Amino acid sequence: MKPETSHMFILGSLCLAFYCLCTADKFCNRGNHEWKKLLMVHHWPTTVCKEIENDCRDPPDYWTIHGLWPDKASECNRSWHFNLDEIKDLLPDMKHFWPDVIHPSPNRSQFWKHEWEKHGTCAAQLDSLNSQKKYFSKCLDFYKDIDLNSILLKLGIEPAISYYQVEDIKNALASVYGVIPKMQCLPPEEEEEVQTLGQIEFCFTKDLQLCNCTDPEVHAPFLQDALLTDETPMSHGLSVCENGPVFYPPPEKTYNW
Repeated sequence: MKPETSHMFILGSLCLAFYCLCTADKFCNRGNHEWKKLLMVHHWPTTVCKEIENDCRDPPDYWTIHGLWPDKASECNRSWHFNLDEIKDLLPDMKHFWPDVIHPSPNRSQFWKHEWEKHGTCAAQLDSLNSQKKYFSKCLDFYKDIDLNSILLKLGIEPAISYYQVEDIKNALASVYGVIPKMQCLPPEEEEEVQTLGQIEFCFTKDLQLCNCTDPEVHAPFLQDALLTDETPMSHGLSVCENGPVFYPPPEKTYNW
């Protein structure tokens, strides 16, 4: 082999190796994040404000969307960035049903950016969720189909100063939906008597069918999402509600912590 040819071969090999190193993270992220279920996560805005110790301004007085999360995967493709233009026609519903409760930015798209890049890029392994438009549209569809706010009211479960029993809420919801949901609570602080209801989650199979959320492989790190950004300060995280009494707090406008 001539010296010039040898040098070109070596240079080409080095360039290829460098390219592989630069893209390895992307491909590893895509290939090593297997998941079994999707969690359709609703959160109660009053508890969100308490959790991150934020002085929220007029948070919604209804359950809103936190996200649609694969149970055991996050940040599956860091090069697939959020693009607001792809969901422009969804914005009226997004702003109402999926608001950023704690950041008063003009379009509040940082929350959606976080949810897409952390969870949506993993959910996109399914053909039915393999674009930002499909992911956010499907989550809105789930929210409307589940209709949690109306169902809770019909069951007589409303925010109140008095306490509920966790099992009573769970069993009541199971009687309507035919599956067992997961409930997340804030643990009581020193001056508090009981845990505070924060999230209600419904699980879906990869075929997008409702299923029980009782699988122990649904791991806590993905249930304790960082709300809007991983840097958002939080006083204490949510965890699976313990059996026993639970506080379902009235909205901030009618109740002061």
